[in-house]
Amino acid sequence: MAIHQKLKPTFTFWRAARLSSFQIGSAMGDILVTSIWNRVMISNFGIPAAPVSLLIALRYLIAPISLWAGFLSDTKPLFGYRRTLYIWLGRILMIISLPLLGLSLTLLGVNQSSVLGWAVATISSFLYGIGTLISGSPFLALVRDSAPPEKQGLAISTVQTSLIVFFAVFGIVFSLWMAVYEEPIFWQMVAATMLLGGFFWFFAIIGVEKRSNSPANQNVETSTPQPGFSETLRKIWQDRRTRGFFVFLSLATMSAWIQDAILEPFGADVFAMPAGRTTRFNSYWQVATVIFLVGSMYLWRKQPPERQGKIASGGLLVMAAGMMLLAIVSLSGLSSLTEMSLFIYGAGFGLYTFGGLSLMAVMSSDREAGAYLGLWTISILVFKGVGTFLGGALRDLFLLKIGFSAGLSYALIYSLSAIGLVVAVMVLAQVDVLGFARDMGRTINRTEAQIAGAD
Repeated sequence: MAIHQKLKPTFTFWRAARLSSFQIGSAMGDILVTSIWNRVMISNFGIPAAPVSLLIALRYLIAPISLWAGFLSDTKPLFGYRRTLYIWLGRILMIISLPLLGLSLTLLGVNQSSVLGWAVATISSFLYGIGTLISGSPFLALVRDSAPPEKQGLAISTVQTSLIVFFAVFGIVFSLWMAVYEEPIFWQMVAATMLLGGFFWFFAIIGVEKRSNSPANQNVETSTPQPGFSETLRKIWQDRRTRGFFVFLSLATMSAWIQDAILEPFGADVFAMPAGRTTRFNSYWQVATVIFLVGSMYLWRKQPPERQGKIASGGLLVMAAGMMLLAIVSLSGLSSLTEMSLFIYGAGFGLYTFGGLSLMAVMSSDREAGAYLGLWTISILVFKGVGTFLGGALRDLFLLKIGFSAGLSYALIYSLSAIGLVVAVMVLAQVDVLGFARDMGRTINRTEAQIAGAD
């Protein structure tokens, strides 16, 4: 009996709301770590962006742990629970990391070269990253398990969209809470994230999964020998189309996230904007992302996923336009256009997210869906980390090493981001998505193939 049959899930509005509330803590924690902390380190303390970006990127660079955690939650239940305890274990590590994050600012605020301060910051980043990765895959699996097959995609989309919404909400809340850096206020936000975020990490999933004493793999069919992990991965990677799609995802992700660690320092370095304004930068583009993502889901919900390549490419081109406008803003000093640039970027990100998720579903076979999706997940997480670090490293290279002005330094970085996004579109055009879908058993009639091919 399959998991969804045994649990007899019904994905009601109440269940969707409960599971989505899990992302309140996720948004609060990520804003504190990747938005506010890095701004204080770089702009207030004058610490180079490269080491700060590397610490932020640490959790993305160790992304393969998420595959291991997902595998364990599939095969090795803890006290009868396949997902729940793995999720809580990861979130406990994240809660432990937060006071260490505050302590690192306390120590480095006194001495930016403090060995103890950097050690505490590293431990905090490591614990936060490990906790995120250990709990992330089991949580998405729990969301999937909690819905009937026909609503599993909707369930995951709803929960992931709520994360973006909460990013925007708490980005604004935190910006109003601490307009200018003050250590006591930062500690207040740490405490609030631990208490409020921790509560929703517990409340959102308690009771969702039913405890079972049955073997975890009792429902797995064993009549057909299953290939080992290495054999499956080798088979997947031998396909030229798979390699091309991996390159596309990696390049698009890296180029999209170059701005991650430097967006707030950009406002401070180029325009001397206060923390209260720059903290909202992420909220601007993320609100646009939500609007256009939801709009895309409504407008193109009936189109087959094989035809979403044009939407993904269009989204990347709009993102590139946003980055180029931001480069012009940086060079010209027209700070009033900053928010417009970010909104355009976010609009493209929403289109790309919708199209990209559809293509990821197509570029997976039924038999090895977990392996394919695991590969795409690693591509996104690792190259998000690479992009985050690269943005900080380029900022240090142009601004501190070569000695370019702040406006020119950031303009060059945003231009490189735009170029990478355009090249990703060119790479996607070379991937035979339709051919792959046909080979994997998806039914595509001739007319549909001609129309999609024209796209």
